[in-house]
Amino acid sequence: MLMLATTSPNLLSVSPLPHNDNETKSSRPSNGCFFSKPSSRTSLFSSNLDHSCAKFRISASVAISTNSEVIDKNAKISKYCEMGNLKNAVELVCGSQKSELDLEGYCSVLELCAGLKSLQDGKRVHSVICNNGAEVDGPLGAKLVFMFVKCGDLREARRVFDKLSNGKVFLWNLMINEYAKVRNFREGIHLFRKMQELGIQANSYTFSCILKCFSSLGYVREGEWVHGYLYKLGFGSDNTVGNSLMAFYFKNRIIESARKVFDELSDRDVISWNSMISAYVANGLAEKGVEIFRQMLSLGVDVDLATVINVLMACSDGGNLSLGRALHSYAIKTCLDMDIMFYNNVLDMYSKCGDLSSATQVFGKMGQRSVVSWTSMIAGYVREGLSDEAIELFSEMERNDVSPDVYTITSILHACACNGSLKKGRDIHKYIREHGMDSSLFVCNTLMDMYAKCGSMEDAHSVFSSMPVKDIVSWNTMIGGYSKNCLPNEALKLFSEMQQKSKPDGMTIASVLPACASLAALNRGQEIHGHILRNGYFSDRYVANALVDMYVKCGVLVLARLLFDIIPIKDLISWTVIVAGYGMHGFGSEAITAFNEMRKSGIKPDSISFISILYACSHSGLLDEAWRFFDSMRNDYSIVPKLEHYACMVDLLARTGNLTKAYKFINKMPIEPDATIWGSLLCGCRIHHDVKLAEKVAERVFELEPENTGYYVLLANIYAEAEKWEEVKKLRERIGRQGLKKNPGCSWIEIKGKVQIFVAGNSSHPQATKIESLLKRLRLKMKEEGYSPKMQYALINADEMEKEVALCGHSEKLAIAFGILNLPPGKTIRVTKNLRVCSDCHEMAKFISKTSRREIVLRDSNRFHHMKDGICSCRGFW
Repeated sequence: MLMLATTSPNLLSVSPLPHNDNETKSSRPSNGCFFSKPSSRTSLFSSNLDHSCAKFRISASVAISTNSEVIDKNAKISKYCEMGNLKNAVELVCGSQKSELDLEGYCSVLELCAGLKSLQDGKRVHSVICNNGAEVDGPLGAKLVFMFVKCGDLREARRVFDKLSNGKVFLWNLMINEYAKVRNFREGIHLFRKMQELGIQANSYTFSCILKCFSSLGYVREGEWVHGYLYKLGFGSDNTVGNSLMAFYFKNRIIESARKVFDELSDRDVISWNSMISAYVANGLAEKGVEIFRQMLSLGVDVDLATVINVLMACSDGGNLSLGRALHSYAIKTCLDMDIMFYNNVLDMYSKCGDLSSATQVFGKMGQRSVVSWTSMIAGYVREGLSDEAIELFSEMERNDVSPDVYTITSILHACACNGSLKKGRDIHKYIREHGMDSSLFVCNTLMDMYAKCGSMEDAHSVFSSMPVKDIVSWNTMIGGYSKNCLPNEALKLFSEMQQKSKPDGMTIASVLPACASLAALNRGQEIHGHILRNGYFSDRYVANALVDMYVKCGVLVLARLLFDIIPIKDLISWTVIVAGYGMHGFGSEAITAFNEMRKSGIKPDSISFISILYACSHSGLLDEAWRFFDSMRNDYSIVPKLEHYACMVDLLARTGNLTKAYKFINKMPIEPDATIWGSLLCGCRIHHDVKLAEKVAERVFELEPENTGYYVLLANIYAEAEKWEEVKKLRERIGRQGLKKNPGCSWIEIKGKVQIFVAGNSSHPQATKIESLLKRLRLKMKEEGYSPKMQYALINADEMEKEVALCGHSEKLAIAFGILNLPPGKTIRVTKNLRVCSDCHEMAKFISKTSRREIVLRDSNRFHHMKDGICSCRGFW
């Protein structure tokens, strides 16, 4: 019996098609039928053979058809992916059977999902992969992780990643880098450590990623360990690693180590050089950055656009205009591919170097301007004090439909702050609210600063109270704003509130000390002094200067001088504070000595320090010395006198009785005199009883400041001293017609940390009866010793008894009496008054200092009076 041979050597064979494992492994001819050479007996079975061949033909045809469909579907998926047709590719994957898809098809569509960042489609493909039971490992697992990372689903990427057995380093790098991008640096470090445990060899990119994580967290020790580790692995000369190491050290301000890495790189590329320049600039070492650039040029390293931009930034920070110009010229001559970023940096360089003319030219020639371009110009105008021009440019920017960013807004707010443009500032605030920019802490802080500098602390407080999150700058801005706007109580109250919620820093202390100085709140100032010592803030020059100023204005000049002497490095402000302090306390000679010491130490006086020394001369009657300083200021230091300097000279001439000279001096001034200058002469008229000149001067003052009641009161005092009661009455009627109100005399004294306030004529104080009784006894004793009260300062035309009662109600007398009643014997009495002390109160305070055998320090609106044993430090110059 003839059998069908399945394994004959005479079989015709072709390449096998895919088959099931249960099929007999045989070679197949092109017709799909097995056969052998015919024999003599074959014909006996010809019908069976034909039937068998037909059967095999049908089976093989089905196999070929199915296989072709599989190949065709995967080819179509790949084609759709090549064309970027994600929709059709995903639909084809989702509509296919398990057996119809191969690895390449899955990978192609996942890669396209990643490229187009289509997370939704990526998840659909992932679902198909899971349902089909495909093995998610190797290339397919890597593609899934890559897709989820690129589509922003780091959590799902991590889930897939954790199930992979793949030890490919690029996947670990991908994950570590992504964690660094989302600022989850600790998880990136965790993966790096796990990678080490598994023995997966790191490469240069791994080290770049992990150094970024260590750098951002400030893990210096760990970063230094990685530095040593990568050197052991032979990556020390790798530029990528070297650049990352430099960035790590620079970010942690370890400059020397960064420079050492740079110097040890054997084959530095332009990126290495650019990294060094950029890092030096970012760390505020612009000159070092320029030095590296010059070294780069000397070695013949090719300069690219990034180099030029980095050096331009160094020029901006260092004010190196000549090099900036040269770089601008070089870029034009060498035809570098100058983009808008380049032009913005050129613009910024000219702007920060004070060459607004060149900046304007560059800005005008820019074909394309970004918000950065406009902001650089606006900031440049603000920097040069051209706030109006900055505001106008901002309006032009709005007309050009360029939307401002946070930096533009803060720049224009600075402009409003500088020129006191409250209305424009409020318009900007409205824009901030409408565009949701009030969520920016940076913007809110700048907004508060603008309101504070424009004198609207109510608006500033409104912003402050609505802020959900406040940082140290927020608190400092408000405290400093209250201090500068003569709201010292509010400043101290907010400082107390801050201490419960946030820790003050040096700037906080420097901001709140002027409030203590303004109130002469010595006890509170001493408490803050203790805080300074406990926290080591005295090394901060701003704090040290503010502390000296506080003691000066609280009347403790000896301690102010002791603190001044231990300031390690004294700047111009330090010296100006102590010179002004001596002047305020009437120690003109000491002020001159300090001023000369300042000049000998090499510090050049400025306009403000000359105001201080002229003020000191004025309050000590040092006329010749004042003229020498006035002439020196103009001739030796080329400082053009301002109104404040002229006011000091007029005040000095007037105090010393040179009223006619003072009048002529005013009329010859090259600038228009203001009310303060005429007011100084009016004070001199009161001291030297020149009613005729006083009337002439007063009319000039009233024209300039018609609502300032202080000048009306001053003229009333002059009339009262001359006993011209009719004129006093006319002045009172004039004040009434104009609806003016005299500021009430107010004095205060601080005892055991509590401030007691006294208002002239007010008898509501709990100890009013005791105070009145004490003052009557003192007045009686003064009369017994031959003292005659200066009744004219009662400013009323009444009998002597009524005048005496009125004088006894002056606020400084009430405060001094309260001090005697409540302070231990021998304790210094420190009183502050909001107005100038009158002569009667001045004389009575001197008498009290003698009879009570204690020092009285009286600070009025003009100066300090140190009264001891019946003598005052002012020596009549007040």
